[in-house]
Amino acid sequence: MATITVVDPVSRIEGHMKITIEIDQGKITDAKVSGTLFRGFENILTGRVPDDAPLLTQRICGVCPVSHGIASTAAIEKVAGFTQSTNARVLRNLILGANFIQSHILHFYLLCAVDFAAGPASTPWTSAWNVDIRSGASSIMSHFGAAIDARRKAHEMGAIFAGKLPHVSSFVPGGVTADITSAKISSYQSLLNELKTFINNTYIPDVQTLANAYNDYYSVGVGPKNLMCFGVFDQSNGSKLFGSGYMAGGTGSAATLNTANITEHVTYSWYQSASPANPASGTTTAQYPKTNAYSWLKAPRYSGSPVECGPLARMKISGRYTGGVSAMDRHMARAQEAKVVADALTTWLGEISSGTGYSSSYAQRTGSGEGLVEAPRGALGHWINIASNGTIGRYQVITPTCWNASPKDDSGVRGPIEQALIGTPITDAKRPIEALRVIHSFDPCLACAVHVMRPSGETLTVIQQGGLCG
Repeated sequence: MATITVVDPVSRIEGHMKITIEIDQGKITDAKVSGTLFRGFENILTGRVPDDAPLLTQRICGVCPVSHGIASTAAIEKVAGFTQSTNARVLRNLILGANFIQSHILHFYLLCAVDFAAGPASTPWTSAWNVDIRSGASSIMSHFGAAIDARRKAHEMGAIFAGKLPHVSSFVPGGVTADITSAKISSYQSLLNELKTFINNTYIPDVQTLANAYNDYYSVGVGPKNLMCFGVFDQSNGSKLFGSGYMAGGTGSAATLNTANITEHVTYSWYQSASPANPASGTTTAQYPKTNAYSWLKAPRYSGSPVECGPLARMKISGRYTGGVSAMDRHMARAQEAKVVADALTTWLGEISSGTGYSSSYAQRTGSGEGLVEAPRGALGHWINIASNGTIGRYQVITPTCWNASPKDDSGVRGPIEQALIGTPITDAKRPIEALRVIHSFDPCLACAVHVMRPSGETLTVIQQGGLCG
């Protein structure tokens, strides 16, 4: 007989997620991933002046606000036909790169490590599930304190030009309002050197230690294998450090990305709107309750298919990672990406000039634009329409976790995390640690995806996992 297990909330993620899994003969046979909060930022922005958008959209998430700030300013600048200066490009890269590094370190050590290795026998690690914890990975936890220190240094590094982190205060349409001095460059470089040492000597070896102890996870948590990247980190030659593209089936060459092929489905989401719809014409209108719906996340699709985004997608599409698609491959690609970004930051520091990153030639116009970038967790898109009166007429956001943790689409096809969960072996239905390992490998951020709690809901059996809360 099949067993239904509900984990609500899933801890050690950003935001609020519920999973409902059906387990039969020791494997997951069905899965539903639910975002249990509603995000209304699109509606909050309507009627405001465009300059508000980079500041407000950063409040969508405290882990990856930099990407929202860049996507928002890029969308506004696209309307204006504005081209950023060299200093603006480099400063945005330096701030975003610092955010990538802190997020990757946070993900592995604070959010995922206790899925695989026992924490100290004290709060908040006590009450952890003692299920399939292998001694070969125990050394990882000895670096927990060093990881917290490294993440703090990444925040400090980004704040040198951001003004503060999280939530950058220096991003505006037209560039970055930061003074560039030799002292700031030197301070940034000093912190970057320390972080590169941590990444090379601690982070990457720890991920390899994990892979050695849990090498069976190279065949667990596969999902649909379709990969997508919007591209990120503009370079001096006009290319991007990680180029955009779509890779069907996780192998072969990446196809050129066309955002006209993006649609959002809402049949199984608590929204009322035309379905499917391109985000440039989409709306965010709640409809609760709604028959068959089970999530506050919409279901974005590319050319009608569910796609995975994130470090694994970026690294494979750019040709920097040649492994497969699995829970463990996501950890390996993320760690290796941290090194790629850290090395690139050194190059960008050498391209910066004294002065400022803001251009006075920026002038706002009316019309529509899209801002596409990558957050640490994957592809992030902002779509804006600026009305004739100079205010925002329409605003839409698709976050990485909307791609990865989406519910079924209009055709009943499950989202990437749902597909990745199916087939996962479960030792103990009351303590489904294996399912949490798959979920955490995507680094979901439900705060990005949804935001305002619905007033009521059904009564559930709550199974609370141990470890740190996120």
